[in-house]
Amino acid sequence: MSDVILEHAGAGLVGELRLPTDKSISHRAVLLAAQAEGESFLIGVLDSADVRSTMAAVEALGASINRVHGDERGMQLKVRGWGEAGPAQPAGPIDCGNSGTTARLLAGVLAGWPVDVTLTGDGSLSQRPMERVAAPLRLMGAHVETSAAGTLPMRIRGGGLTAITYESPVASAQVKSAVLLAGVRADGVTSVIEPRTSRDHTERMLPVFGAPVERDGLTASVTGPAPLKAAQVIVPADPSSAAFIMAAATVLPGSKVLLPNVGLNPTRIGFVDVLKEMGARITLKDLPAMGNESVGTIVVQTAQQLTGVTVPAAAVPALIDEVPVLALVATQASGRTRFEGVGELRVKESDRLEAVRAGLEALGAPVEAGEDWLEVHGPTTLTGATLHSADDHRLAMTWAVAGLIASGETCVEGFDAVDVSYPAFHTDLTGLLGGGAEG
Repeated sequence: MSDVILEHAGAGLVGELRLPTDKSISHRAVLLAAQAEGESFLIGVLDSADVRSTMAAVEALGASINRVHGDERGMQLKVRGWGEAGPAQPAGPIDCGNSGTTARLLAGVLAGWPVDVTLTGDGSLSQRPMERVAAPLRLMGAHVETSAAGTLPMRIRGGGLTAITYESPVASAQVKSAVLLAGVRADGVTSVIEPRTSRDHTERMLPVFGAPVERDGLTASVTGPAPLKAAQVIVPADPSSAAFIMAAATVLPGSKVLLPNVGLNPTRIGFVDVLKEMGARITLKDLPAMGNESVGTIVVQTAQQLTGVTVPAAAVPALIDEVPVLALVATQASGRTRFEGVGELRVKESDRLEAVRAGLEALGAPVEAGEDWLEVHGPTTLTGATLHSADDHRLAMTWAVAGLIASGETCVEGFDAVDVSYPAFHTDLTGLLGGGAEG
């Protein structure tokens, strides 16, 4: 694992930055195109380790992927799906790498077909809970086995599904998506009822491939069987990646950054509302939609003053991936910032809740954490420290931003965890210092 050393920034972030494309949408575009009849054209698919896990998985199942073009703004792919012929029986287990999205959504896809597939993953993914998707898929009629601990490896023997109405105990887009993807192959109306709204990219994309989705409050439904047809998908820039640049620009004096073509799906940009409530200067300029996804340009400038806020549990599903960097911003805000209902952070790529608490404490910030809450008190002058990513891309990026805020040097160990979602993050972040780079 690589280490990166960052020093206190002597200037703000200035310029325009084209961010990597959206990881969540990229996964779903590849998965739906792989199931569709015909050849789909996907524009701007994120070139990252996680998305490549999904690409390799569907190729092992018989889909054909032709990379037409690729640059820093993503890959252009032609994907010929297996259609009504169904997926091929793979030669062996499918390795999902570090990608929880690959494992959980693919389980939903496979549940509807008469194949026998085992999903595996790396050490981190193999510790993450899989029963949350296995349980509803069993209710639909699939045979799903997980380890004794309810984790990978997960074996799915699918086919012959019956529609269900499932009340999910967690607000999880991955659980909801797995059930809806299985519902595409089930007889009848499959509905998922969530306790709170989670990101809705699957509900937005299924109709693009010919499977209408009904939504009523916290309930999403699909009527099956619904054969998928090839489509074109354009993937916008990733708002979660934008969050780290926005956080740095908010706290570093003299900053003004423009981020074009960023996805503004309301279920993904809760962090923008929190930053603005704290006092961040953020402007959103709407652009024409990309398919069923809202898109816009984000302009962020240095905040004149930041104030602590309370983030209630109901708001957390729309900003769960951004809690670490929001907690970092909170160290520079006056008063207390409290995050409630964030226990889901304990079962991400790492125990993010404990890692954030320990990391901020190492930087000198007053911070406390409980089983499902986090409190940060500020403002605090941070001091450089040695911090480990815990092989978690969101932590690696958070600690890199911390390195620009803290005095002295900050060493981020295991920094190449960023390859999961934003391989060029260090180059892009430091390239904006003092307006040193654009594009």
